[in-house]
Amino acid sequence: MLVAVDGADGAGKTMLADELATLLPGSVRASLDDFHHPRAHRHALGRTGETVWEHSFDLDAVRRELLDPWRRGAGSTYRRRWHDLTTDRLLDEPAEAVPDPGVLVVDGVFAQRRRLADAWDLVVWVHADDAVRIARMAARDKVSADPEHADQRRYLDARAIYRERCRPAGTADVVVDNTEPQRLRIVRLTDPG
Repeated sequence: MLVAVDGADGAGKTMLADELATLLPGSVRASLDDFHHPRAHRHALGRTGETVWEHSFDLDAVRRELLDPWRRGAGSTYRRRWHDLTTDRLLDEPAEAVPDPGVLVVDGVFAQRRRLADAWDLVVWVHADDAVRIARMAARDKVSADPEHADQRRYLDARAIYRERCRPAGTADVVVDNTEPQRLRIVRLTDPG
């Protein structure tokens, strides 16, 4: 089973995915953040919302190295990491076997974009109010909390592109509000059937 924990930067995706994985027997954690393109590729055309949307992630590697092997099932081999964002280096870690049974829990922004949307068995959309997310990103990344500052603006603009093109909150199976993590609320569950 493949589970995506999607949402905007600073919504709390990683923490929720970590907690979810501890509750699911046989689960494996991965993050789309480990599938970025190298910095030179990401920044070659500038640093705008459009370039964050178009050039941040190596979607071919996400499919080839992680999602498609899990879709094939037990006996396939996958890599849970492809690129180290901190060192900006491609990784050559040993492949792992897809377990049987197994659950892959992946957090990341843009998890429901067209190239990835068909891979997931379950999608959780994590919402947090913009002011809360911006404050979290400012604290985490040690950047300005001003939404018009370039370090914030490009991610807000990329999120707007994602919302417009993919409607991720509307297509998710579960929507949770994580504005107050100590009072996480399920906003919507889809009817399985």
